[in-house]
Amino acid sequence: MLKADGYNDAIMGLVQRCGQEPVILYDTDKVLQLLVYNDGMTYDDAVEFFEFNILGSWVGDETPAFFSKASLNDLKDIEDLI
Repeated sequence: MLKADGYNDAIMGLVQRCGQEPVILYDTDKVLQLLVYNDGMTYDDAVEFFEFNILGSWVGDETPAFFSKASLNDLKDIEDLI
């Protein structure tokens, strides 16, 4: 199981899926907070850094997952885009 270095405080638990090994689940909001407070980034810079360097990094089947809270309405809006 792979970890995102420096973000232990943002770990929520594990994600399990049928036929695949569990992966670590991180809270996206907490990761962004860590980037702002520990690394001195603005919120917008933290989002950009997160999306490109963390979320955008695929390192195999053990790549961690990132949680973002969404309402049912948010999910319906996403369905309309698909």
